[in-house]
Amino acid sequence: MKSKSFIIPLFVLLFSLSVYSQNIEAVKSISIIDCPTAATMERGSFMGILQAYGDGGLLGYLEVGLTNRMMFGISYGGKNIIGNGAIDWNPVVGVNMRYRIIDEALSFPAISVGYDGQGHGAYLDALKRYVEKSKGLYITASKSFSFLGPWALHGGVNYSFERADNDKDLNGFIGLEKSFNDELSIFAEYDLGMNDNTGRSIGDGKGYLNAAVKWTFQKKLQIDFLWKNILKNNSLVKGSSREIRISYIEYF
Repeated sequence: MKSKSFIIPLFVLLFSLSVYSQNIEAVKSISIIDCPTAATMERGSFMGILQAYGDGGLLGYLEVGLTNRMMFGISYGGKNIIGNGAIDWNPVVGVNMRYRIIDEALSFPAISVGYDGQGHGAYLDALKRYVEKSKGLYITASKSFSFLGPWALHGGVNYSFERADNDKDLNGFIGLEKSFNDELSIFAEYDLGMNDNTGRSIGDGKGYLNAAVKWTFQKKLQIDFLWKNILKNNSLVKGSSREIRISYIEYF
């Protein structure tokens, strides 16, 4: 509840920086780390993603560019897929869709709306949610700008449907990416965790801070090294986590 006052400043910051930005290149990353950007995949492209997380967990995605503005994807996974013990599959297949309603301009960010039903980490049956809640419905904005090379700033608001913990608040997120060359980039995101800090929630009010180093090989294969929950905002998971994600894009 205390973080609601941050939603408007997120977008004020994004639009203010847009005034000083340069339209150096449309943002192409479809996610910061776990949070969405306003970018969409090209028409006729498809991407497979495999992410490894704690407790032997694996999460796979298939994303498809339906048009240059619309993309659709599904995801599925579970914990204990790697290692010992019985595999604990997620209860449902995750579905996501995004539509870019406004293109990026010189002094205006790209804006997209979408839905993402896939959370992150293990699924908690008692609370009917993932360790990190799915974004649900969201609106997000992205803007590229130049200061000592290319950067991109992202921000958004979301409403998750994982509400069995009695925390039904709106949520906000912001992220930043910096490209050093056509292969190496770094990313950081901060999810305010406004919908995970009251009731039976497992967050303690600090929000979720994540960072990543991403390496792209031949523009088709990308390997991400993730450092998640840096602020240790979780009563069930002790400390931060190190994860890896591999993405491969191809065209029909």
